[in-house]
Amino acid sequence: MSTTRNPKDSMKSTWRQWDRNQWHISHWLLELLNIHHVGLDENVPVHQKTDKVPYAPEWQFHRWVLIHAFIPLALHQAYTSYSGHNLPTLVAYVYYSLSLKAIGVHQLHVLRRVGQRYGFFDGDKHARDGVPDVGVWKTARSLLSVIAFRPMIVSLLAYQPNERPSSINWLSLPLEIAMYAIVLDFWYYWYHRVMHENLTLWQFHRTHHLTKHPNPLLTSYADSVQEFFDIIGIPLLTYASMKMLSFPMGFYDWWVCQQYVIFTELLGHSGLRIEATAVNPLTWVLRALKMELVIEDHDLHHRRGWKQSHNYGKQTRVWDRVFGTTIPRVEGWEGNVDYVNTAEIPLI
Repeated sequence: MSTTRNPKDSMKSTWRQWDRNQWHISHWLLELLNIHHVGLDENVPVHQKTDKVPYAPEWQFHRWVLIHAFIPLALHQAYTSYSGHNLPTLVAYVYYSLSLKAIGVHQLHVLRRVGQRYGFFDGDKHARDGVPDVGVWKTARSLLSVIAFRPMIVSLLAYQPNERPSSINWLSLPLEIAMYAIVLDFWYYWYHRVMHENLTLWQFHRTHHLTKHPNPLLTSYADSVQEFFDIIGIPLLTYASMKMLSFPMGFYDWWVCQQYVIFTELLGHSGLRIEATAVNPLTWVLRALKMELVIEDHDLHHRRGWKQSHNYGKQTRVWDRVFGTTIPRVEGWEGNVDYVNTAEIPLI
């Protein structure tokens, strides 16, 4: 039996050092947006496993997500108040798609600066994987798909031209944000776990696991079947489930919930060597039950995961705890976290 590796599985990443005359539009897209996980000439600190991991207070993440989520809402509300008209559905879709792109690009810039300051998990063994030479187009396409299709589905289902951003129920929103992540994670947990444990379905997930040390650009690096479920299938199931649970799930509620989800997805694939919890209004409850998710949890999933694996959740560890699929942390265990010299997450 041949053991030759499929060239399409290569994670070799040298394209940023090529002659730029060899680049195509996808190379230029990633370059012009400047969304690389590290700068080519930047030194990244390397830590031993026993070095303390700096703690990142969760309030920083709430501040980051809420400010960036509410800027588009505030501009939208200002327009409706000034003009007396709301945005048509198609215009709203384009507006929030572009806002999603701008916020995501800015988060990638911030995560790069944080990584260059604090380093990455398992950095003493392996650097972060870059966007592979054979996968630049796949990476660019996956990013464009997220921007195009996530807002489209909910725009069609939930956007009401007679409702303005000021219609948000501020009292119920924190619980809605928290439950959205937990419900989404339920669907994601089982879909993710089944793909690992069923050899037939594994073929649709294996591409995502070619990276053992992911960076945020590889968050959606996957085959088309997985892309469909990640971008459309799971969000639709979550939206329907939240409606069945009697949550409002209006368009603007969804927008804020989605900002929390996307922020956590990018953070979870960053590998940043900081003790950063997936941001959730109920983290204090999850932490008491040892159900909170930190960056290292998903990083370990990529590093060790195949077939019957562990740490399947991407927003919490609720379902991993319930169904017994957690694994001990290697660097960010309780006694190795530095709660004094905390990590800073800049807004800009």
